[in-house]
Amino acid sequence: MTNLADPTRYDLLGVPTPTGDLKAGNAISAANYYPFASKRNRDLLQLQYENMTKTLKIFADINFTEAGNTFRDDVKTDGDDTWYPGTTNDSKGYYLFPTTQAKNGGWQRPGTGGVNAAKYVVPNNSGYYSFFSQLKAAAQVLNKTDAIITGTELGGFDTHQTQGNANGSHANLQRCIGWAMYALRKYFQQNGDKAKWNDVVVVTLSEFGRTSVENSDNGTDHAEAGAMFVTGGAVKGYSSGIRPGVFGCSDTESIPWIPGPRTTNLTTCGTMFAANTGVTAGYLPALYRFPIVLGEIIRKHLGATQNQLNRIIPGYAVAGENLLGGGTSSVDGVQIHGELGII
Repeated sequence: MTNLADPTRYDLLGVPTPTGDLKAGNAISAANYYPFASKRNRDLLQLQYENMTKTLKIFADINFTEAGNTFRDDVKTDGDDTWYPGTTNDSKGYYLFPTTQAKNGGWQRPGTGGVNAAKYVVPNNSGYYSFFSQLKAAAQVLNKTDAIITGTELGGFDTHQTQGNANGSHANLQRCIGWAMYALRKYFQQNGDKAKWNDVVVVTLSEFGRTSVENSDNGTDHAEAGAMFVTGGAVKGYSSGIRPGVFGCSDTESIPWIPGPRTTNLTTCGTMFAANTGVTAGYLPALYRFPIVLGEIIRKHLGATQNQLNRIIPGYAVAGENLLGGGTSSVDGVQIHGELGII
């Protein structure tokens, strides 16, 4: 498993690339042929070295640089025909991964003086450009190697104050998520190699939930429940008896979505704040717990057996937690659903 922020800097022991990669790789391979005394974990250490050298070679064949960011939409958004400066009869649309201002939507499409900031697909922000650089790298690794799981991180959601309206900081983050989902779909549809879009599941999750209404500082605070998005060609997105596409906010489920004020007297809260479910401070309860979403993906999509899944997510099949089939949690007494049947 490789964990890195910049794949172009993935080198062994700081040896310069590209000539250093070959030199270091040859040295490691040669060293593995020398005999050594039998010792516990020697086989594991040798396997790690072999995997490292193979990873170096695989990564060397993938262009992670900005020059390699050539992936563009097959739809000409806004009907634009040319870049500025550029050629006529351009058949491609916006860049899927906005890693620079010039590649951010239609900024350099025809407009006043050849540029038009109104056509950004995500806000002009270096942090967002860095996120899409890492998202592109994650997609390339999944598409060009034998890796089955890749990922990255988008920060900034801890918006306790002034999170803004449709043009505020929270909305800007949602724009990034929306375009990221669109970009991944188009990337794997158009460039699928070892991973086609129908092979892909994209899932988002956060380390903490948020309140569902703003506080007095026009922000949101930490809470029990949050939102998860699951998409991909391998996702069917529904389960029998549950409203298609959206889970946890339906009046057909055990906790109907009835708006109401958030007050210290929980009996006067709307049920969207879980007045009588035992959840602290009237937070929206975690009706669907993230392990059931990940567990279903791990077993049904990645092919793990139930026994393997029970080891990957400890307690997954423990009766008191009811993650597999649903029921009442032994931890806080809250009713929870089992697997959703989305894969």
